[in-house]
Amino acid sequence: MEKWVVSAKRADFKKIAEQFGIDQVTARIIRNREILGEKAIDEYLHGTLEHLHDPEKMKDMERAVAILQEKIQKKKKIRILGDYDIDGIQSVYILYCALRRCQAEADYAIPDRISDGYGLNQRLVRQALADGVDTILTCDNGIAATAEVALAKELGMTVILTDHHEVPYEEQEDGEKIYQIPPADAVVNPKQPDCPYPFKNLCGAAVAFKLVQVLYKKSGYPPEEALAFLENAAFATVGDVMELTGENRILVKEGLKMLNCTKNNGMRALATCNQIEMGKIRAYHIGFVLGPCMNASGRLDTARRALKLLLAEDSHTAAEYAGDLYDLNASRKELTEQGVEKAVELVEQTSLKQDKVLVIYLPECHESLAGIIAGRIRERYHRPVFVLTRSEEGVKGSGRSIEGYSMYEEMTKCKELFTRFGGHPMAAGLSMAEEHVEVFRRKLNENTLLTEEDLRGKIVIDVPMPLDYITRELTEELNLLEPFGKANEKPVFADKNIHILSMGVFGKNRNVCRMQVESQGGTRMNAVCFGQVEQLLNFLQEKFGRQALEQTLAGRDSGMRASFLYYPDLNVYNGQESLQIIVKNYC
Repeated sequence: MEKWVVSAKRADFKKIAEQFGIDQVTARIIRNREILGEKAIDEYLHGTLEHLHDPEKMKDMERAVAILQEKIQKKKKIRILGDYDIDGIQSVYILYCALRRCQAEADYAIPDRISDGYGLNQRLVRQALADGVDTILTCDNGIAATAEVALAKELGMTVILTDHHEVPYEEQEDGEKIYQIPPADAVVNPKQPDCPYPFKNLCGAAVAFKLVQVLYKKSGYPPEEALAFLENAAFATVGDVMELTGENRILVKEGLKMLNCTKNNGMRALATCNQIEMGKIRAYHIGFVLGPCMNASGRLDTARRALKLLLAEDSHTAAEYAGDLYDLNASRKELTEQGVEKAVELVEQTSLKQDKVLVIYLPECHESLAGIIAGRIRERYHRPVFVLTRSEEGVKGSGRSIEGYSMYEEMTKCKELFTRFGGHPMAAGLSMAEEHVEVFRRKLNENTLLTEEDLRGKIVIDVPMPLDYITRELTEELNLLEPFGKANEKPVFADKNIHILSMGVFGKNRNVCRMQVESQGGTRMNAVCFGQVEQLLNFLQEKFGRQALEQTLAGRDSGMRASFLYYPDLNVYNGQESLQIIVKNYC
């Protein structure tokens, strides 16, 4: 079971609360998110577009825009080369629409996940040449494509890279890192070590958005026209699981406002298809509902389908594409469940269970699902996971990590095993020969410095808060902390010795448990647990016995008590409002 710990970061919470007109509970959560100093707190609570950094500070930004302007003026053919995930799709959409607005001769190409793999490759370069392309403009890829960029240059093409991934490097014996920047005409990536741009963690679509801001400015278009792409950058930031701190937080916060009144036919159709009301789209919906539909096209079909959704010129066409993506995502879910079951079986029944870093080979699994399955296995076992599948040329795989384990750095230590690899500290992709699978597994585990304590799941409680303290005002004030996501997670509250007075199980799949509970201070309210209801019932039966559980389910108090991790919520039913808690965990 996970270890529950209370965040004990110190600050003058009373002073912060008074200065910013917030509750001390909110002040404590902000401190827990490492938001320090008056300026940072003010930006966190009240940040606007005015707080975004000047895109012209990004290395090679002005050079890239100058090249594009020249190519547009000379009617040279520009090809945008993207990626097949949410970030890549939104990046292509931003650049394609913007270039067309600037009267550019522009088209786009998105690699096929199976036949092309990730990013720029020689086939795509040679195809561009055959199609009469003068300039290749990448987005969400390219920083690791040194050989491919060199080929394009040899063939006489201009190359502009826009990317956000880690820059490849060679580590010397003395520990110095020699970075390998591809020989493009311009490289726009804030991760470059000599890039002065102050915020390094933008997604690919946000970098593309910044490029468009400068292009429009230099081309004489109103700034608000570039801001139209803010909703796409926000969607990609959440969909690519970027940290929602600093500039990203503002991009998503402001982008969500625009997304909720979007004029894009495809976005509206996708929300309708998933029964999400316009005006109520939150970061959660991008991460777990809308985003997976968009990703499904690149996983099981072609990402061009998702791009066509965004480019749909009428609501009827958009609805057709949205329905296709919805169905593809349903198929993806089914295939994912099968893959997860097989992966768990391998871990439980083989020596894999002894490994601190899991390398799971599922040869028959669809390679596009490897990352999702790796994420699910990581959640179950709380350790870094690589899921590998058989591909047309050997083995491909995706990894998902835990805090404290940088996948990219660990893979660099055995890079001789790969034909290709790249990624972030928390996620990575790779290709290798099949005979290297076991060597890869062995080397990762030999090299790892992870301890048993690192591998024990940990839940950090923001505030141990009795239910008696929950008010409507505080519940509404917590909305100031949104959008929630990576590095700005939804706050975790806890209360102990909560008396469960009655409970009932509801829902078509019996996946909702509603309880009436009472705090030690005598406050009564409803508590709701979504999903994993059977686990909750089994837990209570094990602790208090079957008779006590059945009695409570029948609406009669049997004295059952538990500690809950929760989040306060305002429930509205038939026009009546009432406070309740959403139960996230229990012990």
